[in-house]
Amino acid sequence: MNKILIVEDEDALCLLYEEELAAEGYDVTTVRNAEGALDLLRRERFDLIVTDIRMPGRDGVELITQIVGLRKDIPIIINTAYPSYKDDFMTWAADAYVVKSSSLVELKARIKDLLAR
Repeated sequence: MNKILIVEDEDALCLLYEEELAAEGYDVTTVRNAEGALDLLRRERFDLIVTDIRMPGRDGVELITQIVGLRKDIPIIINTAYPSYKDDFMTWAADAYVVKSSSLVELKARIKDLLAR
């Protein structure tokens, strides 16, 4: 079973992602901020990370930079409500960029694609 780490500060979205992705057969862990994500990454192994960009404290762009420094082998998906970040070269370290929507079809497709590699 593939382990996915979701970094998202909104409780309702964490619950939605947990339920939807668990139903797809993934082992899902959620954290609310970059510090929590980095702490978990030092202790546990994950197959994929989905992170928001705008979060309290350290943002998703800083988190991606630190993840790449720790573990270059983990695919990262940026999942944000802000399409403008796609033009920021700092986000290019991520393997995929998904704009949040009420449908999780695109996010699930990107997860499936990246885990199949």
